[in-house]
Amino acid sequence: MKRFVFIMMLAAIEMQAQEVKLDEVVVSGARVVQQADRQVIYPTQQQLEHSTSAYSLLQKLSLPHIRIDEASHTITALSNSGVEVRINDLKATRDDLLSLDMQAVERIEYIDHPGVRYGEGIGYVINIIVRRPVSGYVVGGELDNTLTSVNGSESAYGKVNFGKSELAASYSLDYLHAKGYSYDEDAHYLMPDGSTTSMNRHSIEDRRRQMAHALQLTYSLADTDYVFQAKFNGSRDIRPQRSRSLLSVDGIIVENNSSTRQHTPSLDLYFHRDWSQRQSLTVNTVGTYIATDATNENNEATHYLYNTRGRTYTLWTEALYENHLKPFTLSTGIQYGQRYTNNHYDGDTQAHNGMHTSSIYAFTQLSGRLFQQLSYVAGFGVSRRYFSQGHSSNDFLLMRPKLSLSYPLTHRLRLKYDAELSQHASQIALISNVSIKQNSMETLVGNPDIRPNRVISHDLRLTYTTPRLMTELQGYYRGNAHCNMEKVIPTDDGHFLNTQTNQKACNMFYLQNLNRWTIIPEKLEFTIYGGLYRFFNFGDDYTHTYTSFNGAAWLQAYLGKWTLMAYADNGWHWMEGNHRGHQGANCQVSASYTISPSLTISLYMHNPFRAHPETTAMQLMDHHIQKDVSVHNSDQGNRLILTLTWKLSHGRQYRNIQRSMNHSDTETGILK
Repeated sequence: MKRFVFIMMLAAIEMQAQEVKLDEVVVSGARVVQQADRQVIYPTQQQLEHSTSAYSLLQKLSLPHIRIDEASHTITALSNSGVEVRINDLKATRDDLLSLDMQAVERIEYIDHPGVRYGEGIGYVINIIVRRPVSGYVVGGELDNTLTSVNGSESAYGKVNFGKSELAASYSLDYLHAKGYSYDEDAHYLMPDGSTTSMNRHSIEDRRRQMAHALQLTYSLADTDYVFQAKFNGSRDIRPQRSRSLLSVDGIIVENNSSTRQHTPSLDLYFHRDWSQRQSLTVNTVGTYIATDATNENNEATHYLYNTRGRTYTLWTEALYENHLKPFTLSTGIQYGQRYTNNHYDGDTQAHNGMHTSSIYAFTQLSGRLFQQLSYVAGFGVSRRYFSQGHSSNDFLLMRPKLSLSYPLTHRLRLKYDAELSQHASQIALISNVSIKQNSMETLVGNPDIRPNRVISHDLRLTYTTPRLMTELQGYYRGNAHCNMEKVIPTDDGHFLNTQTNQKACNMFYLQNLNRWTIIPEKLEFTIYGGLYRFFNFGDDYTHTYTSFNGAAWLQAYLGKWTLMAYADNGWHWMEGNHRGHQGANCQVSASYTISPSLTISLYMHNPFRAHPETTAMQLMDHHIQKDVSVHNSDQGNRLILTLTWKLSHGRQYRNIQRSMNHSDTETGILK
């Protein structure tokens, strides 16, 4: 894979040096515009006409570090960062992305270092700017079914506009019966007497079942200077999510079982108002309830069974004010959140876990130009997080400055610099006071004394752009001081406790090159990127470093009613704390045929010629535990997915409109 990516990078650079004459093709305007804090991408007419949903469109844009699975409706970062997708700056659900009207799309804003107004843990923001429909209706649906395994997703939606109002409803059904998962682990434990105990755990059989449905209802009221939207989301497992695995542990057959059922309703209220075309106010409030009932059974060495009843209540609100002054734009706002998590564990684990967390965050941001050439975004935020659980509590205050500068060195060459101080907080489950047995040798222990940590990042880019080629060289550094990393604590009886503590540092540096080349305008496009990554981990009693290569390549062709796409990446090689891991490589090829403007059929193949692709590999290099783990999934190998997309609309007319933020909660706080 490394050799392939390197050769393709050289080929792209060499091809660019050759003049390509296409007298019948007229190229006007730059498709990608570099701004101080984001890339603004204008999709071509071909890309819009050959896209059936937001997933389909975003996959065609070849966004670096982002893996988009159009058939499975997933958008993930190859790194460990989160991805947030928005429509008109309003956080979008899966149903929103599936029902996106391609005729209304104006541009896409890709922010790979979000500023002070975005939440923590978000590494990438994709904001799709669309015009608002003011009349007519649209109904549609998508049927996605895997031909090589039992896995599918069926959805339907409808929207109707009359006057200033819009009513929308969508429903989806997802099902899964996976049988191809396999697990292999070689573990070595350093015992208190200095001897070593070695164990091998590998799968004999593994089955996972899931069936769930979701409903979304939306009402919007909008005029030229205001928008009000109320959105209700509800999802529920039709049947409990069940997992049954048979493991061979040093030749002894062990059966493990789990069952989880979850119900999640949420209500989202949003209001936006413009004044005099310069000032605006946005208020967004979201309430979420998560109910989880679960049973987990582990039978390695001894029988271990516990039940969990979890309830999470979350209220989140934000107010944002913007003023387009001269010569800058002022944005200022405040975010406030409250979460109460109430989890009961009974059986072989007995605990009542009541956690209160609150956060308040105020920020101000200025953006504009200096000396007509230098674009800037300067922001400053103040964040306070409070956590309490039983007798444990902590209060964390952090100043969050951010600066982005962009300067054109020449007509085609631009230099850009970003610097930011932010914070990282552990998952709610990891700061609980609950202990969960993982196997006969290890127990996972929460740590209520974990504190959030500061994260500082620097990003320097040099971008060269022509109407046919964009090439970018990027250097990036991220430092995590006193961050949360895993710690293994041996006990006197030969057992091992896995927990998290604040340790010295976990830092990363990479140097990367991205090339996007339009071989034939609106017909054939090629994108490739690759970079060298260096990880530095400084624990309480260890120092680990690691160097890796991460890269990906896309090739897309638009041939009349056909759309062809090929994508490959080598996964994500990383190291954090005393874990070194590899998210498995991925390869996709697809072909879509537009039968009519309202009907499209697509065929996807994932990981061709790979019967048992590796999805995850991990090494634990602790002084007390040495592990090599690999996970394969034959359901993901030679996987064929057939998709049928239909859409009918009538009387649609549009107008431009502004929107702002949204929020949701998914953390249950359950340790398992």
